[in-house]
Amino acid sequence: MELWKSVVLGVVEGLTEFLPVSSTGHLTVAEKILDLPVDDASVTAYTAVIQVGATVAAIIYFFKDIVRIVKGFFLGLFSKRHRGFDYRFGWYVIVGSVPIAVVGVVAQDAITGPLRNLWVVAAALILWSGVMVYAERVGTQTRTERQTNLTDAVVVGVMQSAALFPGVSRSGATISFGLLRDLDRVTATRLSFFLGIPALLGGGALELKDALTGPSVGGAALAVGTVVSFIVGYASIAWLLRFVAKYGLISFVWYRVLLGVALIIALATGALAAT
Repeated sequence: MELWKSVVLGVVEGLTEFLPVSSTGHLTVAEKILDLPVDDASVTAYTAVIQVGATVAAIIYFFKDIVRIVKGFFLGLFSKRHRGFDYRFGWYVIVGSVPIAVVGVVAQDAITGPLRNLWVVAAALILWSGVMVYAERVGTQTRTERQTNLTDAVVVGVMQSAALFPGVSRSGATISFGLLRDLDRVTATRLSFFLGIPALLGGGALELKDALTGPSVGGAALAVGTVVSFIVGYASIAWLLRFVAKYGLISFVWYRVLLGVALIIALATGALAAT
């Protein structure tokens, strides 16, 4: 992979990883436009690995929160009097991360094969937009972060697995179901971030070997894409938290539907091939 292409893909990843528009879907489209073999295992692995850059950006952005939660968790393991919210939230993240770990391993062949298809991306972009609209309309948004419970983490964690379908969006799935659990927008978005950290780091680690050893990528391109996604991803986190708190998910729905329709037209006319 030429380095300029890895820069483009790093920008796409950094911009879209935490937005509810599907980073994998956007990367699949970008890779196809850049004439990369989207059904090549090493390209699929590259997509997963450069997400680590954006994930590290999230870790740095939420570093104080993460340190506080980790500290509270380990103190709570050894002392009942320290088993407050941070201790419980540590367990929420651990338990909520299990579903996507299981599904990611079991369904790895499908994720790197048949699902890497632009028809899947287009359909998922449009169909999941309906879920996002429903979540905005139905969720009462009356519960704050301190009222988050284990059921919230399990439900949101299970729905994180839906993002393995390119076009759904991990943040779109998790924020939507956080809203359906009546969490307020900022709480749902923060829970999405915290559950995403182990999921994205694990996915990157799982795919690293294929990305490095495959014929289509190379170590230099992988490093450049990861660094660029980190820089752009850090900037997008702060913006998303402010935007979602004020405007919600509906603005993203319009974009998703328009992109999905544009993809369908491009595929139907032969302007783009599905794989």
